Amino acid sequence: MTIAISGASGFVGQYISKYFTKMNHIVIPIPRSALKDSLQLDTLIADANVVINLSGANIVQRWSEKYKKVLWDSRIDSTKAIVNAMNNNDKEQVLISTSAIGIYKNNILNNEDKYQYADSYLSKLCQAWESEAKQVTKRLVIFRFSVILGHGGALKKMLLPFKLGLGGIIGDGKQPFSFVHIEDLARAYEHVIESTECTGVYNLSTPNPVDNKTLTETLAKQLHRPAFIPLPTFVVKLIFGEGAQILTHGQQVYPKRLLACGYAFKYPTIKSVLENIG
Repeated sequence: MTIAISGASGFVGQYISKYFTKMNHIVIPIPRSALKDSLQLDTLIADANVVINLSGANIVQRWSEKYKKVLWDSRIDSTKAIVNAMNNNDKEQVLISTSAIGIYKNNILNNEDKYQYADSYLSKLCQAWESEAKQVTKRLVIFRFSVILGHGGALKKMLLPFKLGLGGIIGDGKQPFSFVHIEDLARAYEHVIESTECTGVYNLSTPNPVDNKTLTETLAKQLHRPAFIPLPTFVVKLIFGEGAQILTHGQQVYPKRLLACGYAFKYPTIKSVLENIG
């Protein structure tokens, strides 16, 4: 099988590329240049059985108005280009596009059938992102990412203060934290590729979300470090501005459709995830 991947150089993209390469699949990275060159993109995608769209600028940054445009364009324009390229050929293909659980409100437990969208920039970005992906005429799966935990990514940023003995809850620690081990993420991709009945939107998150306090305590215990210095919400907002909502709000989600599609999580709890990552 041939798998074309945009965003292949990122944390998730690198892991997925190695995962499928080890399974003897052919992985074709889609460079950024191809996303702006329709002829090059058409040629790359024409040979693919699966197209995985991971393009998008880093979301955990300070969101200036200028950077908001970068966030928007890096997702919407790349998705539009990929969809157009796929619609230009008659090959039987599947598009696995990306979204995020930031699409949801944070005061209820959301699944794919019972949910409320937030009235926020991030939610509107995710909705527009998904809308572009839905223009494809092939089989479509959209994964709404929770926080991906592995050797790198968000966890790498979280570990440093703990290793220095400066770890602690953010705000009151009550905000929900939905997560998934990066190996489970890759296995979920494999599962939906092989299970042709799997189509539509899926929450890519374990069935056991926690709150920030539980995350902090579990992480501190795993690292054998104290976690008694809370990080006030206003400090996070000073650092990240509007982008602070990624750390101070959080969403509580349940992967109802992924479980119904037959997927079984290898690391279903925060304890099992952190113990494996070490």
